[in-house]
Amino acid sequence: MSNLFKLRAPLSNSQRWLLGIIGLVLFVVVWWILAEVFSSERPVLADGGYNYDLSEIPDGPVRDSLLREDSIRFASATEFEKVYPILPPPNVVVGSYPKLLRFDGDNLLGNAAKSIWLNFKGYFWAVLISLVFGFLIGLIPLLRGLFSRQVDALRYLPLTALTGLFIIWFGIDDQMKVAFLAFGILVYLLPVVVQRIDEVKRVYLQTTYTLGATDWQTVKTVYLPSVLSKLIDDVRVLTAISWTYIIIVEYLNRTGGIGAMIYIKQRRSMVEEMFAILLLIILIGFLQDRLFVYLDRRFFPHKYYKTDSANVGEVKYGLMGLLGVMTLAILLGIFLPIAGTLQTVLMILAVAMVVFIVFGEVKLRRSVAAEGG
Repeated sequence: MSNLFKLRAPLSNSQRWLLGIIGLVLFVVVWWILAEVFSSERPVLADGGYNYDLSEIPDGPVRDSLLREDSIRFASATEFEKVYPILPPPNVVVGSYPKLLRFDGDNLLGNAAKSIWLNFKGYFWAVLISLVFGFLIGLIPLLRGLFSRQVDALRYLPLTALTGLFIIWFGIDDQMKVAFLAFGILVYLLPVVVQRIDEVKRVYLQTTYTLGATDWQTVKTVYLPSVLSKLIDDVRVLTAISWTYIIIVEYLNRTGGIGAMIYIKQRRSMVEEMFAILLLIILIGFLQDRLFVYLDRRFFPHKYYKTDSANVGEVKYGLMGLLGVMTLAILLGIFLPIAGTLQTVLMILAVAMVVFIVFGEVKLRRSVAAEGG
């Protein structure tokens, strides 16, 4: 137990799990206490005539009359109920999920899937553009001298102030949302790509030059693997930022998605449902972070395993196939609507790639267990 207070002392697995559970319980207890502190009493009226929200009624005789009527009814009420206008307790938040999950109602899962797909498309274009222009600027001295300062300056743009420009350029539909999200990730990722190129160790470059490799072979065998193996950690950091931009653009065009749901719940003062949606966003962000960790372990196994396994290659090819199907869906969606037979074909290919990945994972875990690595 003494290591619990020692600077940077490692925790055992049992300590990590136990402390994690205790921390979660403490968080919920503090949340519950704060919810009760900020709670209030509301009169229960048989005719339901009490006006709880007059924020949209302007000052004047009508508002004064309603407030006077409410005051009289409030004074004559004999029964009250507890409400949580600021911070709902955990049980109230969890209890709001059945209503949110109804497909004929809020359809939380459908809206979440739309936001996740929007997130993937934004990441796709941001990573693609960052790699192309990042390698050109990072490797070619002429382009570095011309554009490196402009690339660094992009990070200082107030992106939320650019929403009006993106609406003018791309309209108000999903095309604008994807462009805004991609640009929001791009301004951070592009300078990072150039930085990662500068961090490639010269010993590897000298080795390739000694072996007589061409410039293209050096880029393919040294620069690209080295940059990608580090860049995936940088992309993980941008997960929270990407969800912030998704909420912003879905506020602008409330035709679906988690951001539109939050806006609607906010307008209706449904605080408990807003918290439920926010908890789902946190869960999605956590799972997205774990997904990037998984992709890092499979695409760059040398960072985690002492020896290469053939089964890692199988999983890698399955993941590349799945990403290829998703990329095809994005590109086809630009030129023609994906519906009917084409959508079914893409879904079948995606499921086939997932099955291939699962079988590869099973074989990989068996081989790792057999090797004791």
